[in-house]
Amino acid sequence: MDSSPRDAPLNASAAGGEAAGEPPLGRFGATWTISLAVLMALLIVATVVGNALVMLAFVADSSLRTQNNYFLLNLAISDFLVGAFCIPLYVPYVLTGRWAFGKSVCKLWLVIDYLLCTSSVFNIVLISYDRFLSVTRAVTYRAQQGNTKQAVLKMVMVWVSAFLLYGPAIISWEYATGQSIIPDGECYAEFFYNWYFLMTASTLEFFTPFISVLFFNLSIYLNIQKRTKIRLDIFHEHFWALLGTIHPPHDHPSCLPWPLFRRAFIKLLCPKKLKIQPHNSLQHCWNCLITVIFCKTPVVHFP
Repeated sequence: MDSSPRDAPLNASAAGGEAAGEPPLGRFGATWTISLAVLMALLIVATVVGNALVMLAFVADSSLRTQNNYFLLNLAISDFLVGAFCIPLYVPYVLTGRWAFGKSVCKLWLVIDYLLCTSSVFNIVLISYDRFLSVTRAVTYRAQQGNTKQAVLKMVMVWVSAFLLYGPAIISWEYATGQSIIPDGECYAEFFYNWYFLMTASTLEFFTPFISVLFFNLSIYLNIQKRTKIRLDIFHEHFWALLGTIHPPHDHPSCLPWPLFRRAFIKLLCPKKLKIQPHNSLQHCWNCLITVIFCKTPVVHFP
């Protein structure tokens, strides 16, 4: 009997299963198929339950209904629908290697799958942008916290943009080209082999959001670092002004040349040291503290 390529196992897992006496089940051996099915089922449960809890918390606790949390809710809705609709239809397809739900359901699944995945990416960009505004334009951002209409408008724009990126192409591609290239038992987008469209869509869906999120988070980091430096400088100025000078006396042999204030600060900062340690240890405690926090030059022990 002639053995054609289609009669051979699809992969090494199926070959191993047949050799071990296990009947092949779809694209994989029976053992691998069951294992993958269990793992995917756990993934579905974790995705659905986790995002459902986020949505439930948002509904139950009114204090969570801030503008930033609306965007987190939008992301949770996207991920919840991915786990509740997209992954369950994908599991039998990837395990058996055959789409068994018909072309209409296939097209619906593709539209929703691309829509939800793209909206998740855009929601992450929106959340990063919102954090960027909260740090760089704090006053204006706080004034707009109660404006839920603006937050809802941004959420709607995310969904509309995500649909326009892939939805019309999935629905109308075969009508524009006059034919369908998808064989029976398969389910993928008609533009799957069109590199011009894929490069354009990938740039809008992945590369542009990646650069945007990178820019927003880097700006947040630099802004916080700048604020921290300014606050430390102001604190140092106030500290030295309290001791009777604006700038630390770098030319003095010791960091703190005011003996009258020395013991008072030691009592304030090291009360236990004051009770149980000799005077030299107190001086060492104070000198180390001032050196680490305030001084830019080494501290010489007080005479």
